[in-house]
Amino acid sequence: MGNFIHETSYVDEGVELGDNTNVWHFCHIIKGTTTGQSCSFGQNCVVGPEVKLGDRVKVQNNITIHDRVEIGDDVLLGPSVSFANAVNRRSFICRKFEMKWTKIAQGVTVGANATIVRGSQIGEYAVIGTGALVNGEIKAYSQVGGVPAIHTNWVGKSGDPLEFTDDGIAVDEFTSTKYKLEDGSVTEI
Repeated sequence: MGNFIHETSYVDEGVELGDNTNVWHFCHIIKGTTTGQSCSFGQNCVVGPEVKLGDRVKVQNNITIHDRVEIGDDVLLGPSVSFANAVNRRSFICRKFEMKWTKIAQGVTVGANATIVRGSQIGEYAVIGTGALVNGEIKAYSQVGGVPAIHTNWVGKSGDPLEFTDDGIAVDEFTSTKYKLEDGSVTEI
């Protein structure tokens, strides 16, 4: 199967779209962007340059992903997620050389209207709540919310909350996956 690019969208030469990728209305995918297979860009998205997306990434409506953002497989970005581009920004000073990579690991869900500040690192299968402000590191399997975002719970791959026993073990009832909570971090066992 091939890609779908809506007639109102523009994909620059030099963009590498994976197979089965859909680019919907009024999008601009900028040169230097690469995607994996089966990605989807909702209406009114601008992506690139220097953006790398894994397989099956869903970028919903009204999202701009600036350069130096890397997104893993199976990530969902809710409508109007914002990527804050520079840490110390002035229109009259060029500081592009200071921009850090922002990395979102596999399986992450970012809720609508959340803001991800440049250089943030989000661990695998984390859930970022609607409207949250992420500025730093979010641990794998962590659910966060608020401004600034703070840890509120642990979740499994399904996104459902994990309930740990006294020995630090939890089971994701949806996937039957087991997890261990140790030293303030969760790992799959």
